Amino acid sequence: MNDPDDPGGATNKGVTQRVYDGWRIRQGLPKRDVRQLQDTEMQAIYEAGYWLPPRCDLLQRQLDLVQFDTAVNMGVGRAVRFLQQSLSCRVDGDFGSNTKKAADACDLGATITAYCTAREAYYERLIVKNPKLAKFRKGWMNRLNALRKEIGLPGYEANVPLDFGDTGYVAKIPDLGENPDFDLE
Repeated sequence: MNDPDDPGGATNKGVTQRVYDGWRIRQGLPKRDVRQLQDTEMQAIYEAGYWLPPRCDLLQRQLDLVQFDTAVNMGVGRAVRFLQQSLSCRVDGDFGSNTKKAADACDLGATITAYCTAREAYYERLIVKNPKLAKFRKGWMNRLNALRKEIGLPGYEANVPLDFGDTGYVAKIPDLGENPDFDLE
């Protein structure tokens, strides 16, 4: 999909054209349209770009999925900062030993709840800053609520089909520095 108001640009399976181009270049492959993204490429991009860098591999089950989904939707740096905020540790965007210790010792339910609440608040701040993004609210919230349901947060058990709103997909939120309209921190 390529909605002109989506700051992430053309996207397929959560992978933007820019990310796909960079990955293909690093693999020694020519650029091509993100609509041609293959599942094996998507898996490699997700692992190398969104699973390992935000240290999902070091987190408890369920928290790892929240961290991964946030990294895909909002960037690795923002995911680490949300995690640190939710753990009440120093928010510096660097997943170091203090973040790891806090994650290992956390109350998993409270941390995940705080993380998802912070993410929802971030969406709302984006819309306040840039009202044209309101058209993505429904898709962003459907994605977040589907995640809440997947990890078993109380209140999200209902089997409601995903509805990504009028656009048919969820806009990717650029990480810091990718688009000044999204740099709230």
